[in-house]
Amino acid sequence: MANSISILLVEDEQSLGSIIAENLGAAGFQVTHVMSGEQALELLKKNEFTLLIFDVMMPGIDGFELARTVRQSDQTVPIIFLTSKTMPQDVVEGFESGGNDYLRKPFAMQELVIRIKVLVSEGRLLKKDTTPAKVSIGQYQFDSVKQQLIFNLRVQTLTAREAELLWLLYKNHQQLSSKKTILEAIWGDDNFFNSRTLDVFITKLRKLLQEDPGVQIINVRGMGYKLVW
Repeated sequence: MANSISILLVEDEQSLGSIIAENLGAAGFQVTHVMSGEQALELLKKNEFTLLIFDVMMPGIDGFELARTVRQSDQTVPIIFLTSKTMPQDVVEGFESGGNDYLRKPFAMQELVIRIKVLVSEGRLLKKDTTPAKVSIGQYQFDSVKQQLIFNLRVQTLTAREAELLWLLYKNHQQLSSKKTILEAIWGDDNFFNSRTLDVFITKLRKLLQEDPGVQIINVRGMGYKLVW
């Protein structure tokens, strides 16, 4: 699978970017490394990539702003942030700007490789295996293949991970899905950081579903979540 994955790496530290690109290339990925958000946007106008990796703290267009710009035209390509910013509000901003994963510096290259493979697999499996494609959630229509929520003809496009989480909750609707089950199914690990990330995604899904007051994602404290309508 790796040699079919094309990656755009945006890292303004040349030495670090070269090391990351070299290691990802050794793992079988096709990597293009640029050093600014401006260069990245020019490349994205002409090329498609399987996955994007953005450093957060860059001069000019930073990683979060770059992600927001990308999401205006592409809601599905996975985005991983690399950053030394570790405050909870930074993590929240990362996901709200359109990121799918958030890796703190310094990190092990093996961990980055695993996260890339997981995100790409999630996107492919979601498109291939979710049948039926369109289901009802209260007054919403949820198209799991196109990753869209439709309410009164208004279409909202979800990220791959948002769609996967909503699909999991839908399949178990009216029943409790434990945090451990959700985290292991979607993130592969139920550690504290992933648990906080799940909370962010639940908040985002609640906002997306707020047009129908009959649809709720209930938090069963200390246990998990339940989608009801």
